[in-house]
Amino acid sequence: MTGSDFKADLQTYLQDARDVLLWKLEGLSEYDIRRPLTPTGTNLLGLVKHLAGAEAWYFGATFGRPFDGAPGLWFTGDTEPNGDLWARADETRAETVGVYRRIWTHSDETITALPLDAVGWLPADPPREITLHRVLTHMVAETQRHAGHADIVRELVDGATGQRADGANMAPGDAAARAEHRDRVERAAEEAGRGGR
Repeated sequence: MTGSDFKADLQTYLQDARDVLLWKLEGLSEYDIRRPLTPTGTNLLGLVKHLAGAEAWYFGATFGRPFDGAPGLWFTGDTEPNGDLWARADETRAETVGVYRRIWTHSDETITALPLDAVGWLPADPPREITLHRVLTHMVAETQRHAGHADIVRELVDGATGQRADGANMAPGDAAARAEHRDRVERAAEEAGRGGR
């Protein structure tokens, strides 16, 4: 039987979600990475900015390893409500992605340095005790969740789908096959709706 390295497994899934999130920005204009495509304003660059703040807070401040050099993150109190979920016109893509990459390097250093049972304190009111294992699990779930949001937003922008730029992990077929599938799903929904269900 092969042994497990739980920390490495969790870190692999976290990195995978980080990578998915960033590829969703590739090839898009400044407008398209920022445009709100849901009633709540969800946009691609805002998701990156939000997760940068989440990692800095959970892997940095929680374990007494604050990340310096990223003003305006949601937990610092120097931004407006929801200020982490969108990028101002003067906040560049390169700057936002660069901060995210530097923060995830800082996060990875915390993960490497500490055992999974290391205890940190969420800098909340009141502070809450939490283990690295719990933080790592939370950040895998949160990053994957937001990568899913990015999947939908990117598809709405230009139809690009999949976990990778090459469309990996999607059902085979071209645009016509996807349109046919969507029509089939729509017909089923209409039929079910007429049935009063």
